[in-house]
Amino acid sequence: MSPLLQVKNLQTFFFSERGVARAVDRVSLALDVARVLGVVGESGCGKSVTALSIMRLIQPPGKIVDGEIWFNGVNLVDLSEEQMRSIRGNEISMIFQEPMTSLNPVFRVRKQIAEVIQQHEKISKQEALERVVDLLTQVGIPAPQARANDYPHQMSGGMRQRVMIAIALACSPRLIIADEPTTALDVTIQAQILDLLVKLKEQTGTAILLITHDLGVIAEVAEEVVVMYAGRVVEQAACEDLFDTPLHPYTQGLMQSTPAKAAQQHKKRLAAIPGVVPSLLDLPPGCKFNTRCPYVFDKCLVDPEPELLLPHAGHPVRCWLYEER
Repeated sequence: MSPLLQVKNLQTFFFSERGVARAVDRVSLALDVARVLGVVGESGCGKSVTALSIMRLIQPPGKIVDGEIWFNGVNLVDLSEEQMRSIRGNEISMIFQEPMTSLNPVFRVRKQIAEVIQQHEKISKQEALERVVDLLTQVGIPAPQARANDYPHQMSGGMRQRVMIAIALACSPRLIIADEPTTALDVTIQAQILDLLVKLKEQTGTAILLITHDLGVIAEVAEEVVVMYAGRVVEQAACEDLFDTPLHPYTQGLMQSTPAKAAQQHKKRLAAIPGVVPSLLDLPPGCKFNTRCPYVFDKCLVDPEPELLLPHAGHPVRCWLYEER
């Protein structure tokens, strides 16, 4: 059985006077029905651009230059903009990173949710408003009939994020892309949002592509994980395997920099990966992680990373350390 979503060798570049930024460089991933795939990495690693590419929302100077995005047996790259509009919000929905900038400040919440429903379904205005109240109830907003008349600024960050989830769920999509859905939320609200996403997956069978830099979030809800660095997938595995045996030095660095790992090792300070993600317009020769890697050797400085290797069954990694295995 084919995956619900399969991305093959996707390349999304941004063209400027300074050069070409390879924001997504030959990325491949797959996601099955009713599963959660986590995509993790620091800011600037290509996670959000991958999500926007799947939604076909890349704007100039960006462009999908190569690759395939198969969704439910259809290659989205080949579709016209009109055909994509019938899929966005209907079969694939996206929860954007910052709800305050994603919601329109001059329209009430009910209008913004109802607009999505009426765009894809032929129902009356009254029926759409009834659905709005049902959706707000589903995502756990108290007094949903009253809160439907609020403007976004009248709601807390957690409530705005729930409204974004309600918009994403409005037409019962088969796939939800959640881009940092818990950013800037306190720990209690973060846990509630994650619980809500998991319950929705279990109740509706919706697949979730969860983008985050937080390994704690990944450990809590993801079933499979893709690790990205500088626009490329450097490791992918089942969630439990990744946490038990992180292979790539970058993944190991991310694990070491978590508070839980510091507490486990009785350290007062968090470990940190030295340096920053390199500019996509000025990538180092050889492996893109060589300026920050504690295991770097001569080959890493000259040869680009290998294709995904398999030192462990079902746990591919892109690193010269595992070439002989």
